[in-house]
Amino acid sequence: MKDRLSLKVSVSGVRGVIGESLTPRLAARFAQAFGTYLGGGKVVVGRDARLSGPMLQEAVTAGLLAVGCRPVDVGLCPIPSFQVLTKALQARGGIAITASHNPGEWNGLKFIGEAGLFLNRSRFAEFNEIYHQGEFALVPADKMKPAVREEAPLKPHLDRLLAALDVDLVRRRRFRVAIDCANGAGAALAPEFLRRLGCRPILVNAVPHGRFERPPEPVPENLGSLKRAVRADRADVGFAQDADADRLAVVDEAGRPLGEELTLALAVNRVLSSRTAGPVAVNLSTTRAIDDIAAAAGVPVFRTRIGEINVVEEILEREAAIGGEGNGGVIWPAVRPCRDSFAAMGLVLELMAASGKRPSALRREIPAYHMVKDKVPGTARQAHLIGKALKKMYAGKGEVVTLDGVKVVFADSWVHLRPSNTEPIIRILAEARTKPEAVRLVRLFKAEVKRRAS
Repeated sequence: MKDRLSLKVSVSGVRGVIGESLTPRLAARFAQAFGTYLGGGKVVVGRDARLSGPMLQEAVTAGLLAVGCRPVDVGLCPIPSFQVLTKALQARGGIAITASHNPGEWNGLKFIGEAGLFLNRSRFAEFNEIYHQGEFALVPADKMKPAVREEAPLKPHLDRLLAALDVDLVRRRRFRVAIDCANGAGAALAPEFLRRLGCRPILVNAVPHGRFERPPEPVPENLGSLKRAVRADRADVGFAQDADADRLAVVDEAGRPLGEELTLALAVNRVLSSRTAGPVAVNLSTTRAIDDIAAAAGVPVFRTRIGEINVVEEILEREAAIGGEGNGGVIWPAVRPCRDSFAAMGLVLELMAASGKRPSALRREIPAYHMVKDKVPGTARQAHLIGKALKKMYAGKGEVVTLDGVKVVFADSWVHLRPSNTEPIIRILAEARTKPEAVRLVRLFKAEVKRRAS
């Protein structure tokens, strides 16, 4: 049971516990299926800093070679840099070896198409069908194409960041920035990126050895070292990444975490106030503060299912100025339509430089909501059955949205239950004007889950 539950296969990729459900053999098999799906050609292969990463990269490379692909080795690479590079190299696709925010015993595979974007639901289903059928396009030895090494994998991303940002504006302020890279892939780029913006980086957990000195998820309870560094070095701001550097959390000048939700709110505020305003696309679980900021700018907000590719496709369809997810995942298409902690950093620094305000003051300008997040063990099927019951319970009591799980929207609050795409859990989130009300809503749904699961 544990092995079955610990392997997650979804539009977000494949994640599992090393030595239990995710093995080199499995990774090679997925790589063979993906190479078959792509039809050969160049396939970018890189990883975050996890200890199991080199092992899985060897397996993925072997699987790709077996079906006639030419693997392009980019080594340790932040996931947004990986996505920019896949497009820049005109590769057929890419496999990034990472488990993002999951603990160190986990690892995974993220599958990226030729445009540098994750596979959407239909494309992932096609690829997954090839995997299950097991009919791979194996080639003889004389048709195999040797792997090549990309010597400057971070440059295309760094160039796009510096071209999109107001670099001179930020450089004039010479900010002191504490950066916690979670001993992950972000350490490969963050110090240089901040220096190019004229900042003095104060490095925390910035050696990418993969032995996480704090849990990789950049939530407030995991940021003790960053908070201490901000206070000790009198930094202007603190930033925290997850293991593959697609998510960002912000700590203010007093060492107080703002919460992941506020990262996107600050970035949206900057883009809508400083550039040509356009629509905003976010997922169902993102704070209502985004709606308030967008309303002040006179632009609409479009909400999607959970999952980066769902938000990205909405951004592209609506020609949105910015979007993202409330977990600290800022998607700024001016750089690349993908979650990007570096773009998020740049926009927050721009906002600080343009306004002359510290992060604490900027936070006070964001409409105040309180979000509470909880989770319980469970499968997607259990979440579906519980969601059907909740839909009936709350019919007529609020707006019931079933785009992804069940979300009930009230006059000034909401509560959302859905299965996780990346872990064997059911997530319950609520937001309200007061924390007690958000806690109450989570407890109501959690009690219903436990009652129906018993």
